Amino acid sequence: MDQIEMKFGTLSPEDRKTRTVGFFVTCLVDLFRPTVGFAAIKLLEDAGFVLEVPKEQTCCGQPAFNSGDLDDAKTLAKQVIKAFEGYDYIVAPSGSCAAMIAKHYPALLKDEVEWHERAQKVAAKTHELISFLVDVAGLTEVSSSFTGSVTYHDSCTGLRELGVKEQPRQLLNSIEGLELKEMRDSDVCCGFGGTFSVKYPDISDAIVTKKTRTIVESGAATLLAGDMGCLMNMAGKLKRDGSAIEVRHIAEVLADMVDGPAIGEKPGRQGRNKS
Repeated sequence: MDQIEMKFGTLSPEDRKTRTVGFFVTCLVDLFRPTVGFAAIKLLEDAGFVLEVPKEQTCCGQPAFNSGDLDDAKTLAKQVIKAFEGYDYIVAPSGSCAAMIAKHYPALLKDEVEWHERAQKVAAKTHELISFLVDVAGLTEVSSSFTGSVTYHDSCTGLRELGVKEQPRQLLNSIEGLELKEMRDSDVCCGFGGTFSVKYPDISDAIVTKKTRTIVESGAATLLAGDMGCLMNMAGKLKRDGSAIEVRHIAEVLADMVDGPAIGEKPGRQGRNKS
């Protein structure tokens, strides 16, 4: 696949070539949507970073943490720290997983002096993919190709814990042929919430029902977001309601990798919005 032309602000090509990035794949990307991982890797490599995907990585521990299983959460956190602490940056295509590492690891390991210090160092260099490209790498625009209208959902954790909001919109608005149609209440929860949707399915369904209503009302042909959990939840609801709206991770659009089926569609179907 051709390299995507990118334009950057202050960070020089020489700087990017000397900075190593450890790519945190995330469980949902690995098991349900590997194309998101490939798209993210393409974006990071096209930006000029030295990229590695540590084989030792595991789940970030968020499901255990949210369920109160702190012992297993600590074990997983230590495994992630060991796998990634040698890199200049740690980048994940998920605000949820990135926030777990950046915001919760230090508190989770606060009673173990050595691990607390290591957790703080890892937390300080952990970033969500899109905010990393814009805020750290200085990316100002991409020249990927996409013809059609999209709407963007602000995932709760990325927005509220990491401040991811304007960065994805900046890059989306730089794509020629792409029309961004903002939905009403784009920053309202989709109802997934990880284990919340399992513990409280009726409440979760009520929330996602309201969410998909605003998505449809936007008039956009494609729904984008930066977290696979949210995307799978909304795609499932849209599919059950018979909606033709495509659902994709924003990295796939930015990397010009939308030839394959959208989330929730059968393998073999070609993306209908690719120019």
